[in-house]
Amino acid sequence: MNRDDADTIKQREITFMEFHPDPNQAQTAADILSEVPGILEAWSESPTLLKIRYNLMDISLQQIEEGLIDSGFHLSGRIIHKIRRALYYYTEETQRANCCPGGIISQTRKIFVEHHAARDHGRKDQRPEHWRKYH
Repeated sequence: MNRDDADTIKQREITFMEFHPDPNQAQTAADILSEVPGILEAWSESPTLLKIRYNLMDISLQQIEEGLIDSGFHLSGRIIHKIRRALYYYTEETQRANCCPGGIISQTRKIFVEHHAARDHGRKDQRPEHWRKYH
């Protein structure tokens, strides 16, 4: 099967909660996702609506959304969005399993972990290195 097959290119919407310390979560997420392998495009339609195009053979919607949640973004909890997510997760997992029986290895989680570690989130030990070993 050709990797560039139109069936493996997906376009999805991710909706964020309105009340969040970052009033423009969609644009912030688009900036982060532009560095992720497999994401072809990511753009903000509104402060809470993100549209993405990605290659399913490189990354799935579930991986993208889990990475965003791990990075501190808040996805919409409306029932319609939860149902849509569950349907996309199931169909994408099935399609990936049918295309690549050996499994797909992605570095998506690594990218989100590196981004989270680089962020100033106030959980770093402020003591000098030589003081940290004393309790």
